[in-house]
Amino acid sequence: MTMTNIRSPGREFWRRFRRQHVAMVSLAVIIILVAAAFLAPWIAPYSQTTPDYDALLEGPSWAHWAGTDSYGRDILSRMIWGGQVSLTVGFLSVVLGCVVGVALGIISGFFGGWIDGLIMRVIDVMLAFPGILPAIAVVAILGPGLVNVIYAIALSAVPVFARLVRGTTLALKETLYVQASRSIGVSRTKLMLRHILPGTLPAVIVYASLRMGTSILTAAALSFIGLGAQPPSPEWGAMLSDGRSYLGVADHITIFPGLAILITVLAFNLFGDGLRDALDQKLR
Repeated sequence: MTMTNIRSPGREFWRRFRRQHVAMVSLAVIIILVAAAFLAPWIAPYSQTTPDYDALLEGPSWAHWAGTDSYGRDILSRMIWGGQVSLTVGFLSVVLGCVVGVALGIISGFFGGWIDGLIMRVIDVMLAFPGILPAIAVVAILGPGLVNVIYAIALSAVPVFARLVRGTTLALKETLYVQASRSIGVSRTKLMLRHILPGTLPAVIVYASLRMGTSILTAAALSFIGLGAQPPSPEWGAMLSDGRSYLGVADHITIFPGLAILITVLAFNLFGDGLRDALDQKLR
């Protein structure tokens, strides 16, 4: 085999990922959503909070493409700003849950013994409840608000990250290169950070991409029941909650934020599926 036929791992991954057409479309949707959220101050046609009492509950029109709500606020503008809120909450909660879960998983799998037993029993207790229940409990204790929602969703993500990384660590620590490094006196910290952690990253990245959709959905659910973003914050779940009272009268208040949640969660899930397929050879 000539050197020109040897692909780098990055190019090989991109070659396999490009074959996942649904995942490529999902990636394009995610890029558009992120760009719209980042550019919200410049592309939102109206203010996100300023009411217009001359345009209450107007349906979709050329002036307001997604209509207006009960305060006359432009729904499209609020959805664009709401994307910034939802994506930020989803990203930060996944990152925080990932960091804590990966650390616990590596420590548990690498050291074993009573440390492994203690960590896994705590994880088992957390996994015994549906993900949203611990999140509701945390927000109920800390109080409503986006910062507390991030902590709550991150906590619900920790158990699966920990379980996933522990299993990978148990396999990696028995590999020849780890055993050889240990035999020449490499410290435990270096073994975990330089040899085991990189081997867990493909699985972690795949699950993190899938978890983004779940986190956004959970944040919307918490805002819907009044425990997340507080008025007048344009969070998608809060917008759904505001529109409940006008179902049958002004359905657009609920339909458009609901579609935003649906499209975003579906895009992240399909992107995660494609990412998993593209990284499959590395995971095996």
